[in-house]
Amino acid sequence: MRGVRPAIAALACGLAAALALGQAAVAARPFNLGDALFGPHAEQDSQKPPPIARYVDEDGDTAFVLDRSTAVPLLRFDDSPEIWVLTPQPGPRGDVIYKNDVGELVLRATRLGGMTLFTGVHPGGAAAALVGEAPPLRPNLILTPNALLQRLAQASARASRAAQRLVVFDAPDVTPQTASLVADAATVTAEAIGAMARDPIGRRQLARLTKVMLVPGRKAQATLDQGVLRVVIAPPAAGALRASVVCRPSSRRIAVALQH
Repeated sequence: MRGVRPAIAALACGLAAALALGQAAVAARPFNLGDALFGPHAEQDSQKPPPIARYVDEDGDTAFVLDRSTAVPLLRFDDSPEIWVLTPQPGPRGDVIYKNDVGELVLRATRLGGMTLFTGVHPGGAAAALVGEAPPLRPNLILTPNALLQRLAQASARASRAAQRLVVFDAPDVTPQTASLVADAATVTAEAIGAMARDPIGRRQLARLTKVMLVPGRKAQATLDQGVLRVVIAPPAAGALRASVVCRPSSRRIAVALQH
């Protein structure tokens, strides 16, 4: 029994030292139950948004789907049929900056999953909240010549109403492989004309427009010459339907062409 008390004293000293070291470690790095159970990156991983998700801005007026499931990020607003192709660029503090095909800032995603949307209403940016997962963004398939003619007629009717005179849409070199892309480009062009018509300056600029030509080419672009808007489509590789939206200009690029 004589050795028991010294042993107890030694054990008490050891426990005190261990507690002191533990408290020092806690002071140096706060204890995280998630780290202890699942690893140091569990909290960060849990905050990552799904690859295809729907968001709504802080006003609740603008909702959109962001599809980051492949190397080509896509975006579509709820009130528009257009699928936007975004180019990601690294930003400060680990952010990712997304721009459209004329180099304008559209989105900023933070390292922790926060999202900021930049629009004409909010040029300085508005916070966008994650709503939940969403289906992938895909352009609609055009399977018959009649379906394509119907889409061209719809685009012409919408553009004509916006310009307040007839605007003919023509696609002389369509193939079964490019029909869906031509139809999508026609819809996007009508979107651009409709947006411009809502602005007094844009309406005056549309006075020069008489016809839209949807033609194949090496690079997606849009030019206006003597009243004819040429929307150039660069057909993708066979079967690359998702990439097809990359191969036609956005409504913003088309609007820029109509303004010059």
